[in-house]
Amino acid sequence: MKRVLVVDDEKSIVKGIKFSLEQDDMEVDVAYDGEEALEKAKEGSYDVILLDIMLPGKSGLEVCQTVREFSDVPIIMLTAKGEDMDKILGLEYGADDYITKPFNILEVKARIKAILRRNNKNNESQEDVKTIETKGLKIDCDSRRVYIEGKEVNLTAKEYELVYLLVSNPNKVYSREQLLKTIWGSSYPGDARTVDVHVRRLREKIEKTPADPEYIHTKWGVGYYFHD
Repeated sequence: MKRVLVVDDEKSIVKGIKFSLEQDDMEVDVAYDGEEALEKAKEGSYDVILLDIMLPGKSGLEVCQTVREFSDVPIIMLTAKGEDMDKILGLEYGADDYITKPFNILEVKARIKAILRRNNKNNESQEDVKTIETKGLKIDCDSRRVYIEGKEVNLTAKEYELVYLLVSNPNKVYSREQLLKTIWGSSYPGDARTVDVHVRRLREKIEKTPADPEYIHTKWGVGYYFHD
């Protein structure tokens, strides 16, 4: 049974989402503010977190950023704002997806199921390969952990999938559109900027000099690749 944490201060929204997800045999926990959300995220093991941006106390973005310090659980941001900057900001803080209010509950369920399918597929594809090591970078496929010169780097779920895909296919150039489709799925509503944001954040974490990368390179006008 998949576990979902729903965080929103509008109790009617939480009640509706909880009821609908439970109809699909999911276990649902709820929280109504940022502090309660963090407590539950630390205590429980969730497959997905639905997280509203506008919360009393700690904002959803602050919660997302803090969760990313100890977990790579997929996070879907719920926002009443439709501006691109708000969506990109959510991704900057480590979110995996976003849904703009007002939303259809069927869309919420579809997004959750898409993320769960991708995670299961990625886990299955990595079962045969236990570790990948190259140029001081090590990927432990069982634990989904990445190390640089023996020191663990804390990556989000999407950052891990991005580096795993590129490192597994050295010198193969992926366009932004290919990366978006492969990692986020064909139904994801974001655009190529989503990929750029994640590559920049990934470089900041794994590169000694992000402006002069050793691992993740740019093929100008085309996309990104791992230089072996």
